[in-house]
Amino acid sequence: MRIAMISEHASPLGAGDQDSHVAELSDALAELGHDVRVYTRRADSEVAEVVLTSTGVRVVHVVAGPVRPVPPELLLPHMGEFARVLSEQWSSGWTPDVVHAHYWTSGLAAVTAARQVGVPVVQSFHELAGLEDQPKTTQGPSRSGYERALGRAVDRVVAQTQDEVRGLVRIGIPRERLTIVPSGVNSELFTPDGPAVQRDPQRPRILSVGRLVERKGFGDVIQAMRYVPGAEVVVVGGPPAEQLPADPGAKMLRALAEQFHVADRFKLVGSVAHRDLPSWYRSADLLVAAPWQDEQSLEQTALEAMACGVPIVGTAVGSLSETVVDGLTGDLVPARDPRALGGALRRLINDKVRRFTYATAALDRARQAYSWRRVAAQVGSVYSGLRRTTPASTEEAVA
Repeated sequence: MRIAMISEHASPLGAGDQDSHVAELSDALAELGHDVRVYTRRADSEVAEVVLTSTGVRVVHVVAGPVRPVPPELLLPHMGEFARVLSEQWSSGWTPDVVHAHYWTSGLAAVTAARQVGVPVVQSFHELAGLEDQPKTTQGPSRSGYERALGRAVDRVVAQTQDEVRGLVRIGIPRERLTIVPSGVNSELFTPDGPAVQRDPQRPRILSVGRLVERKGFGDVIQAMRYVPGAEVVVVGGPPAEQLPADPGAKMLRALAEQFHVADRFKLVGSVAHRDLPSWYRSADLLVAAPWQDEQSLEQTALEAMACGVPIVGTAVGSLSETVVDGLTGDLVPARDPRALGGALRRLINDKVRRFTYATAALDRARQAYSWRRVAAQVGSVYSGLRRTTPASTEEAVA
């Protein structure tokens, strides 16, 4: 099957969470025998127009807007141009059997182009408007309005969790259009075996990973450390280490650590390359993920830690409550409750046997339920159930 992945701002050659998702899914589909091409926006004049990966996936760089990095929230005006390039390429050469769009702006371009050649479209949102920290605009349709229209226009929406399904239904997307396929984890990269970042063997280490924004609950983690004497918390994420002193999120967390008298047990690392994350997971006794609301990026973090044989303490929200089996692979507590979070961290840090039991179960769950090969097979079944349509003469979905 010929599969076109549309991922305008997240290139499979990049290193972010969504970049990795698109890359891993594309590679796994290619290994199952599919012909996969990923279309992403050209943001670097030095990169080749087409890059062939080691698994045979072709990454096609489309000129749409300035050839430089542009924040995702500013890409909407360039999606009409992106769609026109896709339509021209598919009409005059290689034509996909199915198009799979990642993120809402990619979906707008995909629907517009696919209509011209009669190809079905699958949409993955990854996150919805209500979960974004971005300014609102009064001009034109809102992002949630675009998402609602897009969810009704595509042939199938692939959600990763039940919580995402509830969010999609809430904004008006029919339940019958939705299919759940979880994200996967690379069990060859994320494994218990391998190097670990050096640490003080006498001090228990609690790890937390993610962007330094308030809703991810890092402030609650810092407050919770008051109830975990002797342990340190290490936060991986945010800007590169050299930019941390000027970063607002980092400043806020450092101030909190001072306020709650845990600054000597709090360490900010900054961003870490995806390939280096396993060594950080292996250095930890447990991972803590304490978001206030559903965060698919933190679900991915939990999966990666589990694949490295690390137990989880998390908040019982959204995807985390589906990924982490409470009392089996980790412990779940209410969101925004530092005292409950601290109690769970203290109990698990002080119980070596339970940590080992959780770690063993976490590793088994990550390998069995979340392998990319299994995820790709499920997504492939979604593709196979779709039918090509007759090309229609329709107005473009985006200007």
